[in-house]
Amino acid sequence: MLTFLIMAGGSGERFWPLSTKEKPKQLLNIFSNKSLIRLTVDRILPLVEKKQIFIATNEIQIDAVKKELPELLNDNFIIEPAFRDTASAIAYGSMIISKYYDNPTIVVLASDHLIADENNFRNIISKASESIEDKILTIGLKPLYPETGYGYIEADNLELEQITKVISFKEKPDILTANEYLKNGNFLWNSGMFIFKYKTLMDSFAKYSKPHYDINLKLNQIIKSNEGVTTSRKAKELFLQYPKISIDFAIMEKADNIYVIPANFGWNDVGSFIAFEDLFEADKEKNIIKNTKAIIVDSYNNIIVSDDYHQRVSLLGIKNKVVIVTKDNILICEKDKVQEIKKIIKKLEQGDYNG
Repeated sequence: MLTFLIMAGGSGERFWPLSTKEKPKQLLNIFSNKSLIRLTVDRILPLVEKKQIFIATNEIQIDAVKKELPELLNDNFIIEPAFRDTASAIAYGSMIISKYYDNPTIVVLASDHLIADENNFRNIISKASESIEDKILTIGLKPLYPETGYGYIEADNLELEQITKVISFKEKPDILTANEYLKNGNFLWNSGMFIFKYKTLMDSFAKYSKPHYDINLKLNQIIKSNEGVTTSRKAKELFLQYPKISIDFAIMEKADNIYVIPANFGWNDVGSFIAFEDLFEADKEKNIIKNTKAIIVDSYNNIIVSDDYHQRVSLLGIKNKVVIVTKDNILICEKDKVQEIKKIIKKLEQGDYNG
């Protein structure tokens, strides 16, 4: 049985102030007339029935996510009691799915990515799910340029849509290393998408991250006792005992049954405001203006976005900046500093204001 686990618990800090904890990036519709999570669900509906799609989110965002996806059943929303990184989210979400299906094939997707060639994407998912056996599969994207914001996957064979063994995973590189990866020709961008059988995942946790396995066994006992998984105090206490670690560190970088499918379906993880340069056409001064009316004088190579089309933005002598305007905040940022926006969020949370 093919099922999907869509990860929708992130806060999208790199898109602040458009994105907040209450309305994170996956709920924004500034990239198209649909939100990113709506696009994600629509993308996979040709492959499965809606009952086979599960959304992992948190207590802060659950109401907004349900409102965005009203056709999904209440049981298909998995509420994580706390943020314990991707290994815990995948262990917990997969365990919930296994309540409804016997050893299902589970495809883990992010809720905030864009894919241009959706037919090719679906074909690859179908091919992968039919060839899964006892493998854990991931999807790697052919790199188009030396990107420093992605992790990389090293593999011997980069022939498109051919399953091949992973040699190693690499953390986000500096620009010199990213150029070497591109020149080498044996590296793929790590998409963060995974495909596996539930039993294979649990066997991997048992071997490489035993605490996750043990906690899942205890949570299964709660299911059998009809106490409810997402609501009982005991379940929440167990969830908080999960080690806070990514799935890459917990399993992917250790296991010997990890395979990758090289792909090229126009993937963009919309990781920062710089993604607007890939998604939208600039004007003759290389400014990208989205959802606002702008007056531009002697200003070049900027990204200007508002959450209210009626808000006017005026720039004079501004170059290489990101300018974001919302009802409550204005962000003005050097383009090469967009990965550091969380520094502002930290000050905001601490009430550390000037003036």
